[in-house]
Amino acid sequence: MAKYRLVLLRHGEGAWNKENRFCSWVDQKLSSDGIKEAQNCGKHLKALGFEFDLVFTSVLSRSIQTAWLVLQEMGQEWVPIQSSWRLNERHYGALIGLNRAEMALNHGEEQVKIWRRSYDVTPPPITESHPYYEEIYNDRRYKCSDVSQDNLPKAESLKDVLDRLLPYWNEKIVPELKSGKMILISAHGNSSRALLKHVEGISDQDIINVTLPTGVPILLELDENLHPLGPHQFLGDQEAIQAAIKKVEDQGKVKSAEK
Repeated sequence: MAKYRLVLLRHGEGAWNKENRFCSWVDQKLSSDGIKEAQNCGKHLKALGFEFDLVFTSVLSRSIQTAWLVLQEMGQEWVPIQSSWRLNERHYGALIGLNRAEMALNHGEEQVKIWRRSYDVTPPPITESHPYYEEIYNDRRYKCSDVSQDNLPKAESLKDVLDRLLPYWNEKIVPELKSGKMILISAHGNSSRALLKHVEGISDQDIINVTLPTGVPILLELDENLHPLGPHQFLGDQEAIQAAIKKVEDQGKVKSAEK
């Protein structure tokens, strides 16, 4: 019997997910399909009887918007939400804004997979000449974060994401879990992967093969020491979920017509 249960969610499809671009810290709203994904997620969680006490999100709109829509569909709009940059998507540095399929054509699918999925490889850092540098680093949401703007990342590996996420997990989320609260974390593909790696003890090598589709809730059942009682569970139609996972994996491949 699980002592604690936690639901982890990658936000619904964003505008740049649809365009197959590295979105990272550029603030994007959900696409029309992403809105439907979040709404369907909320309906499914309601049908399964989930009742949340607290929600954690990143400070990026697509994460927050997803949480709002899920809670709205569940009739739980009153549930408190806490947001932190420490749950943000991985900072993809100089790759931000670039098309994944075009990158695969120019640099090879294996290199793009390494940039997207590996544990400790960091992409080239963003510089002040990057077209989205000012938009990110002049954003008011980072002026009130718990680190100075000078100490915000300029590029991150998945290891870096886990390093900046763990203090928030241990100091903010874990105490709420241990107090008996049912928690939803509405985050991103890589911050969610980093958290799964930590909680489930996934190896540096195996994490490269962990892919999370947008808008699909993931259930973690934990013992009193926050160790998993089994592998994480994707909640929903399993055939549709596997198709969604393949769609995410194919984003880093050269389009057939270009091969």
